[in-house]
Amino acid sequence: MTPRKQLVAVVPTYNEAANLATCVAELLSLDIPGIETRVCVVDDASPDGTGYIADRLADDSAGRVTVIHRAGKGGLGSACIAGFSEAVDLGADLIAQLDADLSHDPAALAGMVERIAEHDVVIGSRYMSGGRIDPRWAWHRRSLSELANNLVPRLLGLPVSDATSGYRLWRRDALMRIDPGGHVTSSGYGFQVEMCLLAYRLGLRIAEMPIEFTERGHGRSKMTTPVKLASVRDILALRWRHRP
Repeated sequence: MTPRKQLVAVVPTYNEAANLATCVAELLSLDIPGIETRVCVVDDASPDGTGYIADRLADDSAGRVTVIHRAGKGGLGSACIAGFSEAVDLGADLIAQLDADLSHDPAALAGMVERIAEHDVVIGSRYMSGGRIDPRWAWHRRSLSELANNLVPRLLGLPVSDATSGYRLWRRDALMRIDPGGHVTSSGYGFQVEMCLLAYRLGLRIAEMPIEFTERGHGRSKMTTPVKLASVRDILALRWRHRP
């Protein structure tokens, strides 16, 4: 029998106690032909007990859930990088990244796996034809997201419709070529744009797939005003930092 490919889903968490168990259960229940799914939770010392829940899920998973506990809130970008490194160490062939708040439907990974057969990274897009955003999403967050995804591709010359999407599927070798631990400096939401830019500059094959982005299950968004400002700063610096 042909060995199944290993897919490790990296799920960064901070105060997602009310959502994490559902997210992990849906990931582990995926039935994608030829794929074995595992989960790597990266928790930044969540004060609401998310880390404890992650450990309990790992104990009950027969080795399919791994947890990284970090000392404090270090930012989305560094959390993803830590998860990517762990996924590579686990022997992953494919590495997904998605939010723990249930805004990204784990079932969409089946379609992303199909597309990555001929690509290096597949981005779940809210803004391409067929993509959809939950009308319950706060208007100011939607407006900011739409503005960013109109301006960023033009500013950086990226051929994508959703450069800030946090739902992606990577080939292992593509991530290793980017070497995010050595070359990515954005710590917040600018991380998504920087990874996309590096993938494009390296000539990686980028595909997009329409997704439905839903309102988070429980809790509050981490997109505070300081985080927004830091993301804008990071994105504006990318054109110079990664000039051709």
